[in-house]
Amino acid sequence: MNDIFDVLADPIRREILVRLRNAAPGDLAVGDVVAALKLTQPTVSKHLKVLRDAGLVSVREEGQHRFYRLNPEPLAIVDGWVSAMSSENVAHRDVDSSRPKADPAVTEFVSEIDFAGAGRAVGAAAARVEIEVRSVLDAIRTILGSKPR
Repeated sequence: MNDIFDVLADPIRREILVRLRNAAPGDLAVGDVVAALKLTQPTVSKHLKVLRDAGLVSVREEGQHRFYRLNPEPLAIVDGWVSAMSSENVAHRDVDSSRPKADPAVTEFVSEIDFAGAGRAVGAAAARVEIEVRSVLDAIRTILGSKPR
């Protein structure tokens, strides 16, 4: 599975997500996305598969047609990571001059930590867990006879 940040890095996929968000209250057919973005159907389908594999969209099939809908839950993971990083940056600023200065050895050690890489890893792990939990819940619903989400 692709890292959610890699998935969101592509401007075409971001534009597809925007279109799906704005499609409320319904879903968008692949043809609608193709027409809106002026791209070929295979190109749009490739990007929708990547978004689907990342759990960012879900698909509903009606005969030969496929309708896509935004799944905002994985985006909440990204939002949480970005918020945490912003809070972390604020916490490391020297806003209060009366506070004691950090030990230079600690500052050097902290500066060598790849917070962005760690955040991406945590975000990717959280997204994978969310997708796995969703598939288990869908399996349970199927076993119990109710329709999966």
